[in-house]
Amino acid sequence: MDQHQLAEFLSKEHVGFVRLYWCDNANVIRARAFRSTLLDEHFDHGISLAQAAQGVSAIRDTVVAGTGLSAVGEVWLQPDWQTLGLLPFSPGHVRVFADMYLDGEPWSYCPRTFLKRMVAKAKSQGYELEATFENEFVLLDMADGTPASKARPIDDSLFASTSAMNNSYEVIDDIVRTLESQGVLVERYYPESGPGQFELSVKHHDPLRAADQQVVFRETVHAVANQHGLKAAFLPKLSPDQSGNGCHLHLSLWQGGQNLVPGGSESVKQFMAGLLDHLPALMAITTPTVNSFARITPGTWAGAYRVWGFDNREAAIRVPTNPTSPSPTHFEFKVCDATSNPYLALGAVIAAGMDGIANETPLSEPFEDDPADLASSAGQGAELPERLPETLDKAVAFLKDDHVLIDALGKDLAQAFIAIREAEYQALKDVSLSSQVDLLLERY
Repeated sequence: MDQHQLAEFLSKEHVGFVRLYWCDNANVIRARAFRSTLLDEHFDHGISLAQAAQGVSAIRDTVVAGTGLSAVGEVWLQPDWQTLGLLPFSPGHVRVFADMYLDGEPWSYCPRTFLKRMVAKAKSQGYELEATFENEFVLLDMADGTPASKARPIDDSLFASTSAMNNSYEVIDDIVRTLESQGVLVERYYPESGPGQFELSVKHHDPLRAADQQVVFRETVHAVANQHGLKAAFLPKLSPDQSGNGCHLHLSLWQGGQNLVPGGSESVKQFMAGLLDHLPALMAITTPTVNSFARITPGTWAGAYRVWGFDNREAAIRVPTNPTSPSPTHFEFKVCDATSNPYLALGAVIAAGMDGIANETPLSEPFEDDPADLASSAGQGAELPERLPETLDKAVAFLKDDHVLIDALGKDLAQAFIAIREAEYQALKDVSLSSQVDLLLERY
């Protein structure tokens, strides 16, 4: 819509504030807002923002050394008005996703611009993608003053338990209604294995909309849970003896309007091979916190091994089959959680997959066993697949040496991202899991 139409819409809906959203390198959802009466002033260029905003970690709002950013410099949050949406949990406010601009050009530190660039690069080679993030989260009943690590989940049920469905239907139904009022269509839902844990699957879209949708999803679940007196937790690992929260990335590769996955296209195999090839480095972007690596352990269906397989939930990449449709229709990248910036995660996955296509990287044979079972018989000569990095610092080291991903990110964004990951690792590597939860729960 043009500026006049937008002004009429804001007036009709009694909008007081327009929020411009961005997602920083630590995946904290942030926004700046302007009064709707000042639309003339902000329609074209949005709101200014300190460049230092892309140099902070999830721990505190201070610029991390080595990011290349400082107290000096401003960029502009330029609104993408196509993403305008009412906020049903904050009446009188609207959300607009923004891109970062410097001197009238896309800023090199902007994660959303990075994803746009990777999508354009794939398209220039004749490929398009569809994607969606599949979130797991825990609903906590937090009494006033209770530390996050001591909060109790709303139930102690089991996977797909109908008792959990019955006990939580009010908040889950409210979450679904609120998501769908914002254009996020929920397709499947069930209680997960952990106490108070749930999974909602949403419809796939083009990569940029999928990443925007992930931000909408997280914010909405948090807001609606809060209205019900609950706290939603997307943090990968809340307790050592409970299931972790993943945020699996589902992908399909398209060409000329045709989904290439059902036919077993060589391009799809090469794309998956590219993911496996770059996987240790990708983990610094898709599982980017110390807490992430508490989740990725063998025997937990988190994808702790560098393998792929049909319907293999222990593999890092799972290809699900479906007897009711042309099968398979997509593949699942399991080594991802909701602490990852969705623009960076999806953009890096596209860069890795397209590198596999460019190099015609051969795909390994599908892995048909549970690596955890093989580990118990390793003494009898069983050959174990490669274990993925077990700590964040090791994944960051792989990223530093991965020229494909570094070149895709660009010098500035790569420098800032790596510096923040290293700072968070140093701050949290010796911190207990419960203290991590107390610190990070509000961020994710």
